[in-house]
Amino acid sequence: MAEVQELSRATYDRLKSELEELTGEGRIDIAHKIEAARALGDLSENGDYHAAKEQQGKMEARIRQITGTLLDAVVVEVDAADTSRVVVGTVVALRFAGDDDVERFLVGNIEERHDDLEVLSPKSPLGQAVVGASAGEHRTYEVNGNHLGIEIVSIEAS
Repeated sequence: MAEVQELSRATYDRLKSELEELTGEGRIDIAHKIEAARALGDLSENGDYHAAKEQQGKMEARIRQITGTLLDAVVVEVDAADTSRVVVGTVVALRFAGDDDVERFLVGNIEERHDDLEVLSPKSPLGQAVVGASAGEHRTYEVNGNHLGIEIVSIEAS
């Protein structure tokens, strides 16, 4: 059974649009490039042909990735007014034990990519520790047998 992928509405819509573009115009464009390169002759030394085939492979891999993500996706609506707890789609500011610096993360799927924030998977050890926490709470998480502490400094809508 596949793992549920929690996505914001904006990310879900962006991925759906990208998939439509790649499976429509993208495939047509790459087919034209391959056909034009074939017309140049000897395929064994045809750089244009090999470049087009490599581009096609990367595009098909992206199509499979998006398709898999959307197949298992659940759209999570984040209430911008409720930042009392860390949930998927919120931005959390954390202070790691022994460090005065505060680091900000977007909690969610890597496809969420948002501004200059690092994405924190809710399924990672750190993500599991912060999801459900409130600002001011201290939590611990385990990495390689070491227990590390964090403080949830603030929570905001993304």
